[in-house]
Amino acid sequence: MPQADLPHLLTLAAFLIAIGGFAGVIAGMLGVGGGIVLVPAFLYTFIALGYESPYVMQVCLATSLATIVVTSMRSIRSHMAKGAVDRDILRGWAPWIAAGALVGVVAAGGMKSTALILIFGVLGTIIGVYIAFGHDDWRLGDHMPTRWGRWITGPIVGFLSVLMGIGGGSFGVPLMRLFNVPIHRAVGTASGFGMVIAVPSVLGFLLSGWRLEGLPPFTIGLVNLPAFAIVVAVTMITTPWGVALAHAMNPKPLKRVFGGFLILVALNMLRKSLMG
Repeated sequence: MPQADLPHLLTLAAFLIAIGGFAGVIAGMLGVGGGIVLVPAFLYTFIALGYESPYVMQVCLATSLATIVVTSMRSIRSHMAKGAVDRDILRGWAPWIAAGALVGVVAAGGMKSTALILIFGVLGTIIGVYIAFGHDDWRLGDHMPTRWGRWITGPIVGFLSVLMGIGGGSFGVPLMRLFNVPIHRAVGTASGFGMVIAVPSVLGFLLSGWRLEGLPPFTIGLVNLPAFAIVVAVTMITTPWGVALAHAMNPKPLKRVFGGFLILVALNMLRKSLMG
């Protein structure tokens, strides 16, 4: 296990700056949450630097979700100012999504990293295919599910999001679009889903992992503080760059390129879990 000396910490910081920069640009350019990029990037970085604890994937999930607390807070304020948050959907779905997120924290704490990597690989591939090849006119209904549909679907969204370390966008936006919620309102409301998922799950992860060995330096509970601080700072700088690029370029081929990239990353994680 590597020592947390200054050169090692500087190397870690350099990796994290690059990760945060890329995640911010992608989030701004394509409107996808940074977690879908951060989790595999954190995993490869920590392993490359020698931190191969059986719980390294939990650190990646927890740290990604910690960044989402900050970024989704900023995002939801912006969307509310533009009237793009459907408060009725958010109020109705929030308790069920939060409940699923808390179950996800408990489940993640009892899994090995290889199992979580496998889950990310499978679900990441599905999300990548949807981003690359999904059609905006696909519909399952004209209105969001209520009662049993919400009571079942909401916890699933929260549960799977925590097991992937992502916010509300990757599952929430497609779900709302499939039920005829306009795209801008779906994106704005999903930022609220991100808060509902991230806040309780990060609190749970902060209370976990205190006696585990082999975690990256300055990890509190299962949240790595340097990764959290650096990525939040850098994404706040680079996300507007991605927004500017989105307005300057055609988003459809960009989505297909990113979807293909995500599929390759997810398949590589799937390979790693099956071989590891």
